[in-house]
Amino acid sequence: MKALVMFYSTYGHTWQIAEAVKEGIHEVTQDVTLKRIPELLSDSVLKALRALEFQKKMEHIPVVSMEELADYDLLFFGSPTRFGNMIGQMRMFLDSTGPLWSKNALTGKVGSCFTSSGTQHGGQESTILSMYNTLIHHGMIVVGLPYSFKGQSRIDEITGCSPYGTSTISGPSGERMPSENELNGARFQGKFAARIAKRIFE
Repeated sequence: MKALVMFYSTYGHTWQIAEAVKEGIHEVTQDVTLKRIPELLSDSVLKALRALEFQKKMEHIPVVSMEELADYDLLFFGSPTRFGNMIGQMRMFLDSTGPLWSKNALTGKVGSCFTSSGTQHGGQESTILSMYNTLIHHGMIVVGLPYSFKGQSRIDEITGCSPYGTSTISGPSGERMPSENELNGARFQGKFAARIAKRIFE
């Protein structure tokens, strides 16, 4: 069983979640790959957004291509929230998968998603659902974050995560990085989805 975790991250929050998802998958299979969604913005725009430094830190992570998705059994997609929706880079990447859809190349594969937002109610759930729409049209088996991960029911601290998938809250200025509870949610989701995929493909 082969797994791919792909993400777009502006300031590093979604990247940290992606790494934790990979750790969870790694408990089930050694064959897990981490890749970035292609960038659409120029360096000058990224610099104006104060995001260029983070993008440079991720240059060692390979960029995913649309064609290679068909080579994997488990696909994780991670995107920050933009107005309650996935970021444009992820939307463009998913829109490019039409050739795979026309060949039913992703039908029956396991898919899961995660996100980050600036505030507690900044559209985390709607962002994940916006990605699931595309996965469902591809005929993928969608896996979320079940309530057996008790961390999403905590009320002793501000935390992301919902039954739809792992999420983190970055704060209005991006000052808050994922908490240990949120990272544990990502690990749980990665392991949970990988176990389901393993039952299907092995």
